Amino acid sequence: MSGNTLAKQLAGARAAELVQDGMVIGLGTGSTALWTIRRLGERVRQEGLRVTAVPTSEETRVIAAKEGILLTTLDDVPQLDLAIDGADEVDRGGCLIKGGGGALLREKLVASAAREFVVVADETKLVATLGRFALPVEIVPFAWTFTARRVAATGCSPRRRETMDGAFVTDNGNYILDCDYGVIAEPAKLHAELKLLPGVVETGLFIDMAAAAIVSDGKTSDRIEF
Repeated sequence: MSGNTLAKQLAGARAAELVQDGMVIGLGTGSTALWTIRRLGERVRQEGLRVTAVPTSEETRVIAAKEGILLTTLDDVPQLDLAIDGADEVDRGGCLIKGGGGALLREKLVASAAREFVVVADETKLVATLGRFALPVEIVPFAWTFTARRVAATGCSPRRRETMDGAFVTDNGNYILDCDYGVIAEPAKLHAELKLLPGVVETGLFIDMAAAAIVSDGKTSDRIEF
C-alpha cells in the first residue's frame, strides 16, 4: 500500500472512531472518506454499532449501503450529529477547497446540517494558502459559456470539467468549472463574489465550517482544531 493511500486510510479510519452509537451522521465523497465508510461498516458488523447516515453523493450512497449502513436524507433528519468528509485543500485556519469528486453542493448542504464537521485528509492536502488546487464551481448548464465568462472576470482561468463522453454532470444535473486562481488570499471574499453571479449554484470554498481536521502522514494521524 502506497504511503499516500495508507495516510488516507489512517485518517479515514480514525474519523470513524468519532461515531458513537445512535448517531445520525453525514458521509462524504472521495478516496479518504471511503476509508471512513469502510471502517464504519466494520463497526456496524463487529460491534453492532447503530448509525444512520446521509450520503453526499450517489457513489457514497452505494458504498455505504453495501457496508450495511442505514441511510436517510436531510428531508427526514434535518440535524446531524456529525459530518465526516475529505478535502482537496485545507489551510491552517480551517478554510477548505472541496469538489474534486464533483459533489460539492451536497457536501456543503450536509456539512452545514451537522453539529460538528470533521475533515479527513492526508498531509499533502494541508496548505499555507488555498489555490494550488483549481477551485470547483458548480454552475447550471443553461448559458454555461456566459456564466463561465463572468466567472473568469473574477480573476481565474475556468475550464469546464469533462469526461470521455462529454461534460461532467453532477448528481444535481449541473456542470463544474475548475477555476485556476493561483493563490486565493481572501477565500471568503471570493466565495461571496462568485455566489452573486447568476448561473453559479455553489463554490468549492468551505469557509468557517470545519471544526477540526484529522491529517495523517501514513504513520500517525493528528487532529487539528480550528
